[in-house]
Amino acid sequence: MSRGKSQSRVGTVISDKMDKTVVVNVIQIKKHKRYKKSIKRNSKFIAHDEGGQCKMGDKVLILEGRPYSKNKRWKVSKILEQGSPLEAEVLELEAEVAE
Repeated sequence: MSRGKSQSRVGTVISDKMDKTVVVNVIQIKKHKRYKKSIKRNSKFIAHDEGGQCKMGDKVLILEGRPYSKNKRWKVSKILEQGSPLEAEVLELEAEVAE
């Protein structure tokens, strides 16, 4: 019995400080309905990373799944691109400024 297609997102890992957990920042760019201006939306997803393979700056594919904890509803499917250490530092600084 199928319950519908699970959602997937592509984003960048902005935190890997937790055990088996990463925080993924997903950027969505959409056009405004009336004014046609591009709007950038940032969303943070807490994802389950069983092997602990993801590092900061990695580009990953996450899939929606069962609840892993209070806030975790996503699972890292695969690492699409390895991030450089310099990118990781920039992402960390951006995350601090955003908060």
